[in-house]
Amino acid sequence: MADPHGFRKHTRAEPAHRPVPLRLMDFREVYEDAPGGQIQQQATRCMDCGVPFCHEGCPLGNIIPEWNDLVRQNRWKEAYDRLHATNNFPEFTGRLCPAPCEGACVLAINDEAVTIKNVELAIAEKGFEEGWVTPVAPSFDTGQSVAVVGSGPAGLAAAQQLTRAGHRVTVYERDDRIGGLMRYGVPDYKMENRFIDRRIEQMAAEGTTFRTGVSPTAQDLARFDAVVLATGTPLPRELPAEGRDLEGVHQAMDYLPLQNRVNEGDTDRPQVSAAGKKVVIIGGGDTGIDCFGTALRQGAASVTQFDIRPPAPKVRAASTPWPTFPLVWRTATAHEEGEYIITGNESAEEIEALGLATRAPGDTLGGRVFSANTVEFLGSEGTLTGLRCVEIEVIDGVRTPVPGSEFEFEADLVFIALGFTGAERGGLVHELGVAFDDRGRMVRDEQYRASVKPLAPGFRPKVYVAGDNGRGQSLIVWAIAEGRAAAAAVDADLMGETALPVAVTPSTVPLGV
Repeated sequence: MADPHGFRKHTRAEPAHRPVPLRLMDFREVYEDAPGGQIQQQATRCMDCGVPFCHEGCPLGNIIPEWNDLVRQNRWKEAYDRLHATNNFPEFTGRLCPAPCEGACVLAINDEAVTIKNVELAIAEKGFEEGWVTPVAPSFDTGQSVAVVGSGPAGLAAAQQLTRAGHRVTVYERDDRIGGLMRYGVPDYKMENRFIDRRIEQMAAEGTTFRTGVSPTAQDLARFDAVVLATGTPLPRELPAEGRDLEGVHQAMDYLPLQNRVNEGDTDRPQVSAAGKKVVIIGGGDTGIDCFGTALRQGAASVTQFDIRPPAPKVRAASTPWPTFPLVWRTATAHEEGEYIITGNESAEEIEALGLATRAPGDTLGGRVFSANTVEFLGSEGTLTGLRCVEIEVIDGVRTPVPGSEFEFEADLVFIALGFTGAERGGLVHELGVAFDDRGRMVRDEQYRASVKPLAPGFRPKVYVAGDNGRGQSLIVWAIAEGRAAAAAVDADLMGETALPVAVTPSTVPLGV
């Protein structure tokens, strides 16, 4: 059993971040390696609760107390096996997931949660370092073929599960590389693409076929026995304010992939760059934060993130009681960079690369503005010059403009990061006649089967929906969980039974009140 005194002996500690001026000079990951013994100490804080709510916080059903205790005992290989029993890609979730499991940690009732996410990542990386991550070849060939459309976390999880079950799986990706938004969207400073590449190598060695630069048609997929749609929710939410068409106003997802491609070596510089610009990001979520950190690295003159919400409280809000995911003040690594105070002692290289020449010692690199709503984009001769905004207050649960609070804010580059509205409806989806609900999600039953009416007669394969295109905009852990569960549904339909695990159904929802 776990050390019953571990949480009393050790306080929460996390790996350090690279110094801000240093990490802003590149797009490498921001995290330092954990000092020796830190991960095991942190795993020791896990109490192995009689009712471990962390299981419910994580849709993957990760057996968290077990692998925490195995790490505590230095039994890393067994911890690796426990972790991979429920999560195909812990090196992705350990970097990109906001860790709802930690919000549900019993220790978080009156103390700081166990660093579950950091322990998970350490186990995953130990597996690669020790050579434990090897191809898991299927024991037999079912003779059944499955097409997976989309190579984000849901598609990759479904593909790996189905390949290991003995099916012949082909993954289609319309971009030139595998990975979906993990490849073209998530900044490299959060997860370098080499971590995607090494997992793809494992999957290819297991027998999964990858086809990039292809948007398949219904005719292309008619030869398969089943089709899994894992195409995400790429349609961005717009801000239909006056001046939206001014030069200098962009959707966030028209900006972030450009820097990913520079980092891949495809081009020398992005078509849209924040270098020397006064940048404003509209939207306080993760995509906006990604724009914040990217703009700083490109040498923006200033970066400001507008959030229509008020600042979160310093302690868990009463509206999100334990064990739900807490509404609480958080400082992302990009915001940490924005809070960096210029000392005047920066090197000439740093001054040039980070655009510090126009700033004075004591200035910060960026900041956040809360309770602000943009009502108009201002411009001159077709080019953006600023924003007209109004302060917002919440009255009886309704966001309401504060009378007389209008203000203008200078900007020559704006990124709209207001989330996503749903899945795409054209192309293959139209050909298959996939039904949609009023939230822009593909309709499916409890076995992930899509509601389809193919336009072409004789289309035989059953169609399944996994990930955000069926659930709506969500977290990477939900995408992987849905990919695994959809794979089980496909396997059961093709073979009459399945041994693949199912942690969630399409109607499963996160912990809430």
